[in-house]
Amino acid sequence: MRELPARRTPDDQPDKGGRSGDWPVPRVKEESVAESVVFIAFAKEDENARNLFTGQRLLTRTPFTFTDMSVKQPYETEWKQRVQTRIRRSDGVIALISSSTPQATGQLWEIKCAVAEGKPLLGIWIESGYRRKPVEMGNAPCKVWTWDAVTDFINSL
Repeated sequence: MRELPARRTPDDQPDKGGRSGDWPVPRVKEESVAESVVFIAFAKEDENARNLFTGQRLLTRTPFTFTDMSVKQPYETEWKQRVQTRIRRSDGVIALISSSTPQATGQLWEIKCAVAEGKPLLGIWIESGYRRKPVEMGNAPCKVWTWDAVTDFINSL
C-alpha cells in the first residue's frame, strides 16, 4: 500500500509576500527573531480606522504587534507617564493622520513624545485627500496607507 503525502495548506508555505484575497501579505524580514512592537498614535475620532489598521496584521503571520493608549483624558499626568513608558518600550511609532489630527491633543502629545524619545516615526494618511502633516512630526515621513509602506517601515526597525 502506497502512503500518500500529507496534505499541504497555505499555512505550510513560507511567507514570500504577494496578495492573499484583497489583503496584501506583508513581506517581513526572514531573520526576524524577536517580535517588533509598534506604538499606534491616533485621534479618538479615528478609532474605527485604527481597528482596521491593526486588524490587518491578524490576517497574516506577522512578527510584530501593535500597541496604543486609547485616549480617555490625555492631560492626566498618569496617562502621559503610561504613554511614555509604552513608547519607550516600542521599536517604532506609526501615527494615523487624518483631518481630526490637528485637534487631537492626545495624539499630538504621543507624536511629540515619540520624537523626544528618538523613536522611528511614520505617518500614515488614513483619509483620501487630506495631506497636512503635523509639525510635531518633524522630519518623519508620511505615506499613503498601503501594507507595503507599513511593512517597509517595520522591516527598517
